[in-house]
Parts: sequence; C-alpha cells; structure tokens
Amino acid sequence: MSPRPLSSRPLRSAVKTALAVATAAAFALTAAPAHAASDPDPSVWTELSKTTQATARYGYEGFAAGGGYVRTDACVADPAEGGMGYHYVNPANIDSLDPAKPAALLYADGFKNEYTGGPDFGGARKLVAVEWVVKDKGQAAPTLFGQTFQKDQLPGYFTLHAWLYKPNSAGLFAAWNPEVVCPTV
Repeated sequence: MSPRPLSSRPLRSAVKTALAVATAAAFALTAAPAHAASDPDPSVWTELSKTTQATARYGYEGFAAGGGYVRTDACVADPAEGGMGYHYVNPANIDSLDPAKPAALLYADGFKNEYTGGPDFGGARKLVAVEWVVKDKGQAAPTLFGQTFQKDQLPGYFTLHAWLYKPNSAGLFAAWNPEVVCPTV
C-alpha cells in the first residue's frame, strides 16, 4: 500500500484567509477618513476620495519627503481656536486645485488627553489634515469641494484645509482643530 498524498487544501485555505485579512486591514487604514461636524454633500466624498488615495501613503511622517513635501519647523496653533500642527509643504503643488495634489500635509503629536484634558505628546506625529494653498493675485477666492478658500490665514494666500485623518468638531474644512495642541517651549 502506498502512502496517501498530502492535501494542499489546508495550505490554500490558510493563504486565502491571510490574503483576506491583509486586504481588509489595508482598506481599514485608508478607506474611512475621519470627519466631524456637519457632513458635506455626499458628492464631495467622491472628490475627497482622490485626496485620501493620494495622501494616505504619507500617514507615516517619514514618507512625506519622498513625495516632495518639506517640513516647516513650527507647530501652528491659536490659543482660542486650536491647532493645525506641523506643515510639510510641496512647492510644486502651490496654486493646485487638484484634489490629489494638496500643497501641504499637516502632522500633529499633541492631542488633548481625554482623561486629563491636557495635551498628550507621546508617540509619533500623525497625519491629521491636508491643505491647498493658492497665491492671492487679486482674484476672487478659489473654491474646491464646494468650499470657498479662506483669505489671509497665510498672508498673501488663500487656503483650504481638509481634516481627513483627525476628527474636527469645528468641521471637516475648518482652518483650526480644537483637539490639536502644540508643545509650549
């Protein structure tokens, strides 16, 4: 009697399960952007999905430079409004109204601690938002996603933020996020 051949079914099943779990994990990391306040028109999410697809790869701060984004050294905050965080700017994307080409990526490491109410600066910086920047040449404020850019948030420029990666109680397109805190020196 010859030995019975080994079945490859358990191996195929394990590989299929591993692929399914890996695929689900990848979608969980990028498919559900964060938002708060009133939701924009559902059609806006179609356009914002282009932004999420183009910027999700920069979730790890170290990858920003590979996309042409240069870090600014200051954490931007307003005591009354909240924070924006650290900006990484891609000069080639300034004046872009392309949803997939924001001029800046915003990272933060200071979030309000839900237990103490104070800032928590532990851990690595996280991608929290993106920003489009358009030079003010005397034209009307541009629009994107049905939103009018803000004037002079950055003197001489129009800007629009999208808090895709950190919920913002002030709104998806608000300039400031009350939950983002900058370290004090």
